Amino acid sequence: MKRWVMIVFALIFATVLTACGNAENETDTGNENGAPIEDDTNNEEGVEDPNATAEEEVLVSLQNPEGEVVGTATLTPADSGVDIKLEGENLPPGTKGFHIHEVGQCDPPDFESAGSHYNPTNDEHGFDHSDGPHAGDLENIEVAEDGTVTAEVTADMLTLDKEGENTLYTEEGTALVIHSEADDYTSQPAGDAGDRIACGVIGE
Repeated sequence: MKRWVMIVFALIFATVLTACGNAENETDTGNENGAPIEDDTNNEEGVEDPNATAEEEVLVSLQNPEGEVVGTATLTPADSGVDIKLEGENLPPGTKGFHIHEVGQCDPPDFESAGSHYNPTNDEHGFDHSDGPHAGDLENIEVAEDGTVTAEVTADMLTLDKEGENTLYTEEGTALVIHSEADDYTSQPAGDAGDRIACGVIGE
């Protein structure tokens, strides 16, 4: 009789050990329903974004020859190129040339340090020129009688991707410039747009 009791006890003990082992395996490999636990290794912070070289938004402050901030431009990536939203004040009224220049330097009073128009493709100036435009040519802006301006233009030949073709992040840098007169979209080398009255370094 004792022998049968011992055998039954041993079977019960073995069954309990088996059940405990299965429970531990479920805890290690899944949730309470037995489903596998997702591996979050690839979602941890610090994983490099494949688009990390592209700026999402760039703010540019434009100053007049006296060093006063007269405009702010917001640059964002577009489906094709770069969208530029400009808001300004205390500017002379009228139609003004608006360009991206090839050097990221704005030394007053004439801002000649910004160089010529940004032209990585070596084209002629002007939207109306058969061999144009420069990549840095932008549409004219209209300053109201009260000296304010709100404008949105697109530089469709450029990119904010630091590794991209025709990037605004060159070794010399680039700058936004407002001119005193309208760009006629054809005259060389800068559309007969007059003096440079405001300048801002891109990405400064």
